[in-house]
Amino acid sequence: MDNEDRGRGTSDRRIALLIDADNVSHTKIAAMLAELSKYGTANIRRAYGDWAKPGLKGWTDKLHDFAIRPIQHFSYSTGKNATDIALVIDAMELLYTQRPDAFCIASSDGDFTPLVMQLKANGHEVYGFGERKTPTPFVNACTTFLYLDGLEDPSQPAAPGEAPDTPVAAKTETKAEAKAKPKHSAAKAAEKTLAQNTKLVTILRGAVEASAREDGWALMSAAGSAAKRQAPIDPRNYGVKNFTALFTATGLFEILKGENGQSYVADKRNKDRTPRPGG
Repeated sequence: MDNEDRGRGTSDRRIALLIDADNVSHTKIAAMLAELSKYGTANIRRAYGDWAKPGLKGWTDKLHDFAIRPIQHFSYSTGKNATDIALVIDAMELLYTQRPDAFCIASSDGDFTPLVMQLKANGHEVYGFGERKTPTPFVNACTTFLYLDGLEDPSQPAAPGEAPDTPVAAKTETKAEAKAKPKHSAAKAAEKTLAQNTKLVTILRGAVEASAREDGWALMSAAGSAAKRQAPIDPRNYGVKNFTALFTATGLFEILKGENGQSYVADKRNKDRTPRPGG
């Protein structure tokens, strides 16, 4: 999520967090709030659902623990989701009354895509959280979108020996398989997979080109920001912690540190680049 300076401190930015409880696990609340705290304060927190349903029972304690206001909506008609409609109505009301600086929609439901587009059209950033099944139009409509399985629960310590940036696919390997498999082959497999992701590669290459200096090198921070202006990319969705690791993991870019200690990135296809940044 891009933390651009909007003329006010991060702690002063007000975020309206609207949760579709039918489509988001209560176990992810702490992680979502921790993530949002990087970009402002979620001073409006609402969760929508039919709280009489057994499936939402696990939410009860979380609502109290994190000061989330439950919004009750009964299912008036079979097959119709009154929860979605209530969330949309509240979002538009908040837009013109409370006027938050940004919105966060936590859901895996693609029906919220028009809402996100409308909020952005009014000049507001919209952060999204959801599961891997979330439809692509909703993901792409958000300013930035983070899959819930990429969030670490700040209240839970990492499992012994488990790296926090281990890709989801790698976690399914048995210990015997991991031991028998050379580490470099796993890295090569991940590199090949990302390099074949045409959409990702196009965005990353475009970001480097847009932010590159005359020597062919771009500041990593500038390239990352340029990538996020094109699409809601978060490196954690690809199993890595930051943009430096993401550019590196594709195997298509050269990354070096300059004399100032900052990281720079260049497209390996650019034969006109200097040997080193500023060189």
